[in-house]
Amino acid sequence: MNAEPMTPAEEFEFYSQPENLRPQGPARRRTPKLSDPIAVRFPPSVLEQIRVAAAAEDRSVSSWIRRAVSDALPTPSR
Repeated sequence: MNAEPMTPAEEFEFYSQPENLRPQGPARRRTPKLSDPIAVRFPPSVLEQIRVAAAAEDRSVSSWIRRAVSDALPTPSR
């Protein structure tokens, strides 16, 4: 397998092949579920910048915001 990041199109092509659907390595425990959701409101212009930044990293808006907040905190919360 390639260690280089793949584009969404490359990922689609890779996982469309049955031999790439078999689990590799030992099973991993999933991370604990997130806590309760909270409502956060942003001005439309800021939200658009967040959407663009999240898309550039191929992340969801929620995932991008969680990472940004975690990175801004003085101690790691991951």
